[in-house]
Amino acid sequence: MDGADIEIINKCLGGNEEAFEELVNRYKRLVFNTSYRMLGSHEEAEDASQEAFIRMYKSLNRYDPQYKFSTWAMRITTNYCLDLLRKRKGDTVSIEEQYNLKDEGLSPEEEYVRYEKQQMVKKAVDSLPAKYKELIILFHNRGLSYSEIMEVTGESLTIVKNRLYRARQMLKDILEKLDKESVNIWNVVK
Repeated sequence: MDGADIEIINKCLGGNEEAFEELVNRYKRLVFNTSYRMLGSHEEAEDASQEAFIRMYKSLNRYDPQYKFSTWAMRITTNYCLDLLRKRKGDTVSIEEQYNLKDEGLSPEEEYVRYEKQQMVKKAVDSLPAKYKELIILFHNRGLSYSEIMEVTGESLTIVKNRLYRARQMLKDILEKLDKESVNIWNVVK
């Protein structure tokens, strides 16, 4: 089935339940990847993706066609994942290593240093409060614009920019602290 998202949505709203399958096929990667980045677990991301699509299906009549369906889908997915994270009550949540930075030209030592830096960034992002972590993921991992983030989060441009700024400052501080700790550890080992 081909067609614009709104045509498929109208078919769903008209009673064609199979039409929703096309939306699932179009956006399952986006929804799963968003869930995985937020939750850090493949199994949890699969469950969250299914629940997000169920919520989308039940809410199709509230979809506003002036926005992209992908943005609306990410908003539902992100909100559901944030609910799950709130239920964890402060447990740290790992995020998938975003990039495979292995380069055939790197020495084992260089590869290890690169891996350690990835782990340090991952640990820093994991330690952020959920409202800041969400924006870092949406902006830096998902590549959303400020206006798309505003649609996903329901926050104003000022809040989005301020929280992103604060999140980056917090990451900088955390990374500086982690870097100092690793230098101190190396001095003890030597």
